[in-house]
Amino acid sequence: MAEIVKMPKLSDTMTEGVVAEWHKKVGDPVESGELLAEIETDKATMEFDSFQDGVLLHIGVQTGETAPVDSILAILGEKGEDITELLKSDSAPAAPAEEIPTSKAEVAAPDTAPAPIASAPVAEKTHSDNSRVKSSPLAKKMANDKGIDLSAVAGSGDGGRVVKRDVENHSGSSAPIASRSAVGVESYTEENVSQMRKVIAKRLAESKFTAPHFYLTMDIDMDNAMAARASLKAKNIKVSFNDMVIKATAVSLKKHPKINSSWLEDKIRYNEHVHIGVAVAVDEGLLVPVVRHADTKLMSDINAEVFDYATRAREKKLQPHEWEGNTFTISNLGMFGIEEFTAIVNPPDACILAVGGIRTEPVVKNGQIVIGNRMKVTLSCDHRVVDGATGSEFLQTLKGMLENPIMMIA
Repeated sequence: MAEIVKMPKLSDTMTEGVVAEWHKKVGDPVESGELLAEIETDKATMEFDSFQDGVLLHIGVQTGETAPVDSILAILGEKGEDITELLKSDSAPAAPAEEIPTSKAEVAAPDTAPAPIASAPVAEKTHSDNSRVKSSPLAKKMANDKGIDLSAVAGSGDGGRVVKRDVENHSGSSAPIASRSAVGVESYTEENVSQMRKVIAKRLAESKFTAPHFYLTMDIDMDNAMAARASLKAKNIKVSFNDMVIKATAVSLKKHPKINSSWLEDKIRYNEHVHIGVAVAVDEGLLVPVVRHADTKLMSDINAEVFDYATRAREKKLQPHEWEGNTFTISNLGMFGIEEFTAIVNPPDACILAVGGIRTEPVVKNGQIVIGNRMKVTLSCDHRVVDGATGSEFLQTLKGMLENPIMMIA
């Protein structure tokens, strides 16, 4: 009996998905657990396996198309089964789709040439010579990331369309595909907004315009932190300044639970556990994997965990549980030369810490002008939950931790 396969909800914030690539075509047999399609969510491109056996009778969302969660993704059943009533009974609108013949006449006529199947909508890449290359969105992104000219890639998909495996197997040169525009000629490129960017825009806009933000900035002496890191490095222990900030923040949050909180409209939740979300830049925007119970972990363990998260985030290999459950967020732009900035609170957190780079400058110590190492941090607070004095006390504790790193392990 035919069954509807619906667009899955692959993350807590997912409301719609994009089919990056189909691994089966209409008429193909499908086994339970077999890879059916790749779905682009707001945070990653994830493989979607079939939960049942059958023949793929209908594709409801073509490659590159967007559809809401729970809409018809596909229909599986027995070969030749009539799915007309099944499509009518489902309230979700179905996209123009491919179907295998269902009438007895069509099934029983093997000598008759099959009706042509409409090719799926494809992403197109326009080059300086105005040629157009058919490719899947995922293949296009992979080619752009690798600097591969799609016109040089042989496509194995329907109608010569370039798909993911073609880019992966391409052995030609990876010459840059961008070309200089002619002088005096106006030009531009456009691309569809990714699911990740849509959700970032929605969530941060809601945060900025719903939560009343205020900001507290503190300048921190990093001399002792630099000396501590150098000592650890001499013992082959990998620890970055960001790891130090994560650990110091986590320990400080245990002392100031009102900062480690969430606004829930009719109540405020004060979290007793400390899960630090660490903002990681990826091509489409930001992912925030979570270091759980960060206050209990060694800085070297935090280092290994954050490195693994960052690597897999950029490869879109993070799993949903790894970016959920944060109680506080840290965004660090110091490695880009940014000295100071403000960040937007990342719901459901009540606060986010923006970390700038360490700068070397003249400072006064014991009445003498000496060279010092300073770092600015800015705490963005949701004023519905946190008041200025509470935020200031937290920053004072954080400052003490970073200026005396021994306190983090004492």
